[in-house]
Amino acid sequence: MAGASAQGTPSVIVSELDIIYRVYGARSSALNNAKRSFGQKLLQRRPTTGVREVHAVKNVSFIANHGESIGIIGRNGSGKSTLLRAVAGLIPPTKGQVYISGEASLLGVNAVLMRQLSGYRNIMIGAQALGMSPKEAASKVDEIVEFAGIGDFIDLPMSAYSSGMAARLRFAISTAAVPDVLMIDEALATGDAAFKERSHERISEIRERAGTVFLVSHSASTIKSICKRALWMDQGRLIMDGPAEEVVAAYTKRYAKARSKKSARASKKPAAKKEPKSSTDQPNK
Repeated sequence: MAGASAQGTPSVIVSELDIIYRVYGARSSALNNAKRSFGQKLLQRRPTTGVREVHAVKNVSFIANHGESIGIIGRNGSGKSTLLRAVAGLIPPTKGQVYISGEASLLGVNAVLMRQLSGYRNIMIGAQALGMSPKEAASKVDEIVEFAGIGDFIDLPMSAYSSGMAARLRFAISTAAVPDVLMIDEALATGDAAFKERSHERISEIRERAGTVFLVSHSASTIKSICKRALWMDQGRLIMDGPAEEVVAAYTKRYAKARSKKSARASKKPAAKKEPKSSTDQPNK
């Protein structure tokens, strides 16, 4: 269990990590294909497809310690979620190494629960996947239902749940047993203020018991409120690693400047001149 590890000792070591994956079926040159004549396209017997490599994570290194809460912030496509999945062991490194002390649990908004099964059956399966015995899992059901706030929906199939209800249940199941390393991918973006407060309390409890928490989020306020440390990813690279307040401030400043420059360029564009009305546009008298 997480509590057996000492606060401040390394829990995750990422060393010179590279992740490259391949996208199959991508057109080798979409622009050239678009410019082909209609006749050329008719003569083409089969669609030209290729393989494109995406370098999602580039030479990333850091050390996380037991008891730390670490936010990962960055724009879409910056490599945040790929990094998280590599740390969880779901994506093999193309280059470099990932070391984890203990068990890692990844919680994602898009994680698939068994939609055809009831919430109760999902709790039992999920809790046992975390290492609980059937008896221990059964003893956690009421606590998980209350935490997730799903009430009588516990007996309904997951297909009847809203996305928010499913996300809350995933979080409740994943944290029912205190993991050594908990990784959360945007899961706190759903839910009301009361659920977010309960989630923050649960994360604090995990940290106090020497667990390590990683949180991927687009929300600067969420990162600052939950995490003491933050990693800023951009185009697959680790741009900054430090106290959450400082990293979020630098990140916000960078893109606030970009937005202001874009707005300034847009405002300088000359307004389109209105064409005078022709005689045929005049109303009949």
